[in-house]
Amino acid sequence: MNKIVLKAEDLDGFLTGKDKTNLAYMDSSYRKALACFNILSTTRSGSEKKREEKNLIGLFNEMGSLMQELCKDEKGIRVYSFLTPQEDHPEASRVIAKLRDYRTENEEFVYYIQRAYEMLFKLAYGGTPASNKNYLLVQTPVSVPVQNFAIHKINNIDKKIDNTVMCVMLRGALLPSMIFSKEIEEYSSSGYVTPFALFKIARDDSKHENNMEYILDLDKSYFNLDSLNDRDLIFADPMNATGGSLVTVVKYLLAEGIKPHSVSFVNVIAALKGALRVVRALEHCTVYTLWMDPMLNELAYILPGLGDAGDRINGRDLPDQPRNIIQLVADYGANIARLYRKQLRKIEDTVLGKKNDR
Repeated sequence: MNKIVLKAEDLDGFLTGKDKTNLAYMDSSYRKALACFNILSTTRSGSEKKREEKNLIGLFNEMGSLMQELCKDEKGIRVYSFLTPQEDHPEASRVIAKLRDYRTENEEFVYYIQRAYEMLFKLAYGGTPASNKNYLLVQTPVSVPVQNFAIHKINNIDKKIDNTVMCVMLRGALLPSMIFSKEIEEYSSSGYVTPFALFKIARDDSKHENNMEYILDLDKSYFNLDSLNDRDLIFADPMNATGGSLVTVVKYLLAEGIKPHSVSFVNVIAALKGALRVVRALEHCTVYTLWMDPMLNELAYILPGLGDAGDRINGRDLPDQPRNIIQLVADYGANIARLYRKQLRKIEDTVLGKKNDR
């Protein structure tokens, strides 16, 4: 079996003493919120419900302020709701609220994932000087009295995106990676479609957060090592709980002599602990996240989180019939396939062409 394994204790070795103190304080704050949840889920008293809702608002405001303070000096952690103008925050909050809601079903969940990654693209690449523009010449459907055209200006980010590779950590990351690659294509003056590298990595869910193992299956991964050297690697995983999957993949690449120009980890939600682990473990890595959550439970799920993002995007596999990458792509359906057809061709070339150097 050709597998790489990283253990939770290795990840925690990257955290500083100050990190551990701050994380312990955050955990204690969130446990107060858990007490409120317990009352809210059982009480029949209207006044008691209002009291606990007020308590929760105070606790979440306190935890949010603390996370913002902790991330302020971390150049590698970029949180949309901490960095963007105040007027942009309600949009991000509403998107996260819809994704969290257990009533949000597959089609609507995918819609809000797409909105989230459009906002994350703006966070990662929106800092281009206003004077640096590309001009787009667009032919419109209007042909009277003559064929009409329009000129539109967009930020010129070619230098930032023309060296990128999308690195997909299956399976929940597949569609977000396609969405982010599509954004790159749309902003590229040359229509650049990112190459793809596909890593089959999973964590051992029979274990707990403190003894978790992250397993990279090289036999079921598809990539060419040479194509990753000195490139800007983007990992668009919707959830960053522990940071273990990313660290496992990047540490493997480094051990193989690959030196990325940069590494970006783009998440809809990141746990504070996962974000800190990533930037402590990996040089030249930036975490971009739409929202930060305070805590992990003993099973290494983000709290309050949104459940299993992969299952909510792709549906659940049958226990004895896990879908492979091509089956997942087929299940996205015709509409998504047409929208991301260039990205899908790149993925199919990578998988069916078996562009794997091992």
